[in-house]
Amino acid sequence: MAIRRRTATAVPSPRQSTGETRCIGGMCDPQRIQGLKAPAPRGTYNLINLTGPGLFLAGHVTKQGGATGLSFVRLQIDGRSVVDLSFAAAQNWGLTQQNPYGLVVLGSGGLQTFTFGWPVPLVFKRRLDLSVVVNEVGVVQIVANVIRGSLT
Repeated sequence: MAIRRRTATAVPSPRQSTGETRCIGGMCDPQRIQGLKAPAPRGTYNLINLTGPGLFLAGHVTKQGGATGLSFVRLQIDGRSVVDLSFAAAQNWGLTQQNPYGLVVLGSGGLQTFTFGWPVPLVFKRRLDLSVVVNEVGVVQIVANVIRGSLT
């Protein structure tokens, strides 16, 4: 009886057949995406809209101006709410330093920054949407940045 032997090259691996490489222990293709609204009167602004699939690592929204902090930051991944909180609420909740919840608001005077990120990247299959709802007067500008990447 003959014995059949296969070598490593006899059956291509999925990586060999598709030409893809996998990022082991990290995120592939990191990229910063920015959105800007200046000036930002009362209203809702979609600052960043990404199509998937992809990975979300971290982001921030910086607000210049506005005295009440009643502007909301909204992050949705695949239609699900991940962040929906005002600058004032984040301060009232004591989210003013690094914490396991992943949200931090910092600032003084007329400049506030709302940061968000978790210990591991979040996967989005279809969409990632970052928007703000300005509910206060005097907002000069809003700048948003997210770091995204891919699985392969």
